[in-house]
Formats: sequence, C-alpha cells, structure tokens
Amino acid sequence: MSESWFYKWRDRPPTARETRRQHLAEDIEEIFNGSGGAYGSPKVFVELVRRGWRVSVNTVAKLMAELGLAGRKVRRRRSLTRPGKRPAAPDFVRRDFTAEEPDLVWAGDMTKIETGEGKLYLATVIDLFSRRLLGALK
Repeated sequence: MSESWFYKWRDRPPTARETRRQHLAEDIEEIFNGSGGAYGSPKVFVELVRRGWRVSVNTVAKLMAELGLAGRKVRRRRSLTRPGKRPAAPDFVRRDFTAEEPDLVWAGDMTKIETGEGKLYLATVIDLFSRRLLGALK
C-alpha cells in the first residue's frame, strides 16, 4: 500500500455505514446501561426494534461483544426447603407458638443471605415465652 493512499484513507470522512454503526453502538450502550447491565443481546434487540432500528439479533450480539458488554444471568431464588424432597420434620408444638413459662419451648430458623462475597447462613433460636433471642450462628 502506498503512503499517499494510507493518508487518503485515514483522513477521509466516515462513511454512512460507519456513522450508522456508531449510532447503533451508542444506543446499545444506553439500553444496556439502562438495564443495569442485565440485558443480553435478545432483549437489547427487542428494545432497538421498539426504537425504530432495523437490525438483526446477530449484529447486536456482535456489536455487544466488540464493546465488551455481556448480560448478567438472573438467577432464580431457591429456598433451602423444597417440598417433596424429604419428609417434613415432626411438629412437636402443633403450630402453637406460645409457652406458659420460660425455657419450655424454643424455636429456631435458618436464613440464607446473599452478599457480595458469597452466601451466608444465619441460624437463630428464640424462647417462645419471652421472644428473646437465645443464640445465633453465622
């Protein structure tokens, strides 16, 4: 390639295709950031079509990959206890959560807490007479 051709190519104005692609990339970034980084290419594509863009899903996916944008997979919350996996524990208090005197009936619970560093489990035990927290473990 000659030096003069390189400078001619470098200094030329952007083509209509490059300008359209740049506007498309800006809209993709705006939609992606507006979703909090959760939308992948299919949802971004739907939003672009609603805005009047005529573009394919594959083009959106390719542009998002070039821009380094990847949607987050939304994970469904799953409880710790799932019906049908194991038989239920026996109900010794028969759903009566009252007590006539202290230290007669205790109840416990376990909760999963999602944090930035991972999962934490919090287990608590309360006295059903005074409703005081007797202990907690994490």
